[in-house]
Amino acid sequence: MVAGLKTKSVEEIRAIRAACKIAAEVLREICSIVQPGLTTIKLDEIVGQLIVDRGGTSAFLGYRGFPRNCCISINEGVVHGIATTRRIQFGDLVKIDVGVRFNGFVGDVAMSLPAGGCSPLAAKLMHVTTDALYLGIAQARPGNRVTDISRAIQEYVESNGFSIVREFVGHGVGRSVHEEPQIPNYVDHRHAVQLVPGLVIAIEPMVNAGGPGIELLGDQWTVITKDRKLSAHFEHSVLITDNEAEILTRDGMTPLY
Repeated sequence: MVAGLKTKSVEEIRAIRAACKIAAEVLREICSIVQPGLTTIKLDEIVGQLIVDRGGTSAFLGYRGFPRNCCISINEGVVHGIATTRRIQFGDLVKIDVGVRFNGFVGDVAMSLPAGGCSPLAAKLMHVTTDALYLGIAQARPGNRVTDISRAIQEYVESNGFSIVREFVGHGVGRSVHEEPQIPNYVDHRHAVQLVPGLVIAIEPMVNAGGPGIELLGDQWTVITKDRKLSAHFEHSVLITDNEAEILTRDGMTPLY
């Protein structure tokens, strides 16, 4: 058993489900607003208000010192982008990661979308990353291991000519933003925890159009691709049940186009 790993009670699952519902609603609404000309700080302010309006708080604001309500990463941005006065341009690939705390529990969901339109490469990258997410979720069944999720994602992504970010991984979800177990998007036998009913995990492939290398910017948060090529990120929080996984943030995904 991994230290700190525990299944959730019926009451805890009910609370996580409520937090995930809010996170999904907020992500869906903010993605419908994304358009060229908007600043990322404006989007972040709207996210904060949408969360408060639903009785929650941002799970990211203040987490380890993070200064914004959500993570917004553009084009070569991979994860943890900090909203600024930067204006979104037509064709930008925008990634938004929303975390909500509600009644002491966390919901976590993310997606990538184009601002107004996108290149064929960006479209393929988004579709492959989305497909990889759902292939990983399909392996989130009792009796399987984390490595089954990881293998499904890695094999599909690499078969399509893209690469997996290795420094950042999925994770458990509960009272904290990041709990055990870790859920790599590539096979790492150090993380081969067996999946059992009652676990709640965030599966989140981060996929680069070029190489897997990343770079941390001077703000000590924003992660970009080392080769400055595009990156996509999709995430769902899922519950391991007696059968197939329940996607707790299912309503958060908007159509790509």
